[in-house]
Amino acid sequence: MPKIERIMSKQLRKLTSDKKKVYENVFDEFTLRTIFKLSSQGFFDELESPIALGKEANVFTAKKGDSRVVVKIYRVQSCDFGKMFEYIRNDPRYYNIRKTKRNIIFSWVQREFRNLTLAREGNVRVPIPIAFKNNVLVLEYIGDNDPAPKLVNCRPKAKKKIFDDVIVNMKKLFKAGFIHADLSAFNILLKDDKPYFIDFSQTSPINSVDAGRFIKRDVKNVCNFFTKIGLTIDQDKVLKSILER
Repeated sequence: MPKIERIMSKQLRKLTSDKKKVYENVFDEFTLRTIFKLSSQGFFDELESPIALGKEANVFTAKKGDSRVVVKIYRVQSCDFGKMFEYIRNDPRYYNIRKTKRNIIFSWVQREFRNLTLAREGNVRVPIPIAFKNNVLVLEYIGDNDPAPKLVNCRPKAKKKIFDDVIVNMKKLFKAGFIHADLSAFNILLKDDKPYFIDFSQTSPINSVDAGRFIKRDVKNVCNFFTKIGLTIDQDKVLKSILER
């Protein structure tokens, strides 16, 4: 039996029946191989608990010694490849991408890793990207005993402070040459009243053809959420402040 299959078999035998069901029902053999390759390379010990099981991606906490990381796994069989391709093909970094399912999803994961790296270099508050392979991405864990909640599930008291911090990070990202392109209260974590931007696979350079539409949508989504929880906001003024760089 090849080494990776021995690792898979050993790990699966150690799982509880509930965890084994999650593995067997969610992951195909290719994905399991990728997970255990990353595990055997020391990026994490084993998957722990699901944070989100979505249509396209599954997000888990994973043990790494006495600490944790996050493992994000894109589901090869159910991803919206057409949507992914629309984002990627207009990104100058991926003009020559071949339109095959695996190539698109692998580029999507690589793109998220690269975008997070560049965002970090621009001092945007995002999880540290740790590693990626095929359809799997390993990230810094944001949280304490429990993962940090999404902003959409919070009603923070310091809403003006948090809003201002979100806009500062949007400005930093734009100054670094990028637009999140899917920013909303669903893609912002809140820890100790500090916002962390997540989900960077769709993040696009400011010279992409849809950059204007993306930044307006991001501003609208953010402003609408904070308006709903009690702030008075001038969206045009916010947009102008970001574009000024």
